[in-house]
Amino acid sequence: MYIHLIVYMPIHDDHPSNALFALPCACQNLRRVTRLVTRIYDQELRNADIEITQFGLLTALAIVGEANQKALSAGFAMDSTTLTRTLALLRKQGWIHVRPGKDRRERIFRLTEAGKRQIAMAQPYWQAAERRLRKTLGPSGWKQMQAAVARVTNAAAGA
Repeated sequence: MYIHLIVYMPIHDDHPSNALFALPCACQNLRRVTRLVTRIYDQELRNADIEITQFGLLTALAIVGEANQKALSAGFAMDSTTLTRTLALLRKQGWIHVRPGKDRRERIFRLTEAGKRQIAMAQPYWQAAERRLRKTLGPSGWKQMQAAVARVTNAAAGA
């Protein structure tokens, strides 16, 4: 049995152009907040010629040392096509090195020295984005956001 929920939310002409619509769907709300938060980080990281998705992958490789595409895809809950495209950009920049894995299909990724320098150069801009968001949320809001994101992530992963 399927239940369809239709919520009537009129959009008036006097609605400010920058106001956010009330959205009835968890997915739509999460996608919107992700776009807004990504914008904050990308605005700051633009000063280091890198985007947050690229910075996140470089940072993950800095933590784990080496990883194959399957592990990176699972760790970021990212589809293979998007990950392949982002890894290709990182490789083109010279920030990662790729070597063959256990079989001919597997590839293992690791940071290059240029990738390590890129993280170091981008780190202050990433920290600036973190400060912007923390300042807006306040200490209590920051902790609540982290807890809510962890709960939603775990719930979605288990659904």
